[in-house]
Amino acid sequence: MPLNLPFFRRAPAPTADSPLPAMRRFLAEIGLETQEKRLPKDTFLPGLLIDGGRLLIDPARLLYPGDVLHEAGHLAVTPAAERAQLSGNVMANKPEQHGTDGEEIAAMLWSYAAAQALGIAPEVVFHPQGYRDQSAWILDNFRQGIYPGLPLLVWMELTTTADFPRMTRWLRE
Repeated sequence: MPLNLPFFRRAPAPTADSPLPAMRRFLAEIGLETQEKRLPKDTFLPGLLIDGGRLLIDPARLLYPGDVLHEAGHLAVTPAAERAQLSGNVMANKPEQHGTDGEEIAAMLWSYAAAQALGIAPEVVFHPQGYRDQSAWILDNFRQGIYPGLPLLVWMELTTTADFPRMTRWLRE
């Protein structure tokens, strides 16, 4: 279901200090395709759309740049053979039939690791307007070294418990 909440507004184009260019370079380097494109107003997240395993970004409509890393996290934790099938709201449209709560948690933790690798404040990704009003709780856990979902990233062979938030690799095979 698209988010048509009254507090969403048209965002300004990215500024020179925007993390968006660094995010796009990082995602390209790890093998996730992004494309800048004008998007309709009714996307799942303003200014973002996953289409055929690619992340489409409309900088003019993007309200929260950190959402780019979170959505990229969904692509990254999806098995490579299924990644190209992802489109729209990936949690509602998963090609797999098994549970998706674990993948949501894994995508959140992946996006935290990506923010750390890029030197982006975690608050950019875990902004107060997202995460079902739990962003402060999530950030507090991360500050304390509590990483819900870490066993999933280890199981996916993306990192180790000892090395996190450094990743062994960024994409699930």
